[in-house]
Amino acid sequence: MIFVATSIEGAWTIDLEPHADIRGFFARSWCRRELIEHGLDSEIAQESISYNRVSGTVRGMHFQREPHEETKIVRCIRGAIFDVMVDLRPKSPSFLQWVGIELTAQNRRGVYIPKGVAHGFQTLTNDTEIVYQISAFHEPGAAEGCRYDEPAFRIVWPLPVSVVSDRDLEWPAFGSNRAGVLGAS
Repeated sequence: MIFVATSIEGAWTIDLEPHADIRGFFARSWCRRELIEHGLDSEIAQESISYNRVSGTVRGMHFQREPHEETKIVRCIRGAIFDVMVDLRPKSPSFLQWVGIELTAQNRRGVYIPKGVAHGFQTLTNDTEIVYQISAFHEPGAAEGCRYDEPAFRIVWPLPVSVVSDRDLEWPAFGSNRAGVLGAS
């Protein structure tokens, strides 16, 4: 696996190193030892799939409040997405910065999203599927989010937004009554 740091402190892209022959290829997509060697969380408590029917769909920006924060490894296994991370950790050198990375079934790239970083994506094709490996069990009472169009982040989405859930449209403005949501990390 090939790990490349992003501009978000502690977030990485993870590319496969395929071993090809006449049959196709074989590649490791997850390795506890390699994650630990890079100082990354190697716990997996659950794995989830997100299926999205329509191109332009936006999900996010989601995170879990302390003490239920999650690290995630996200990979697109069908179609293509523009995957976005926003650093919400006040003491991080990349606080309030965002990065967007194209994940496709063809490039097989994954992203490692550390605790304290909000995550979302926009589908670039119809019938898109994303797989999440998550370090902690989902705690519904700790689920939080920020709007995909939050002015403090200025995320530039590649397509017009076609579908967003009501829940994702109802997140409060960033900074409004949310002191301590992510602690001091």
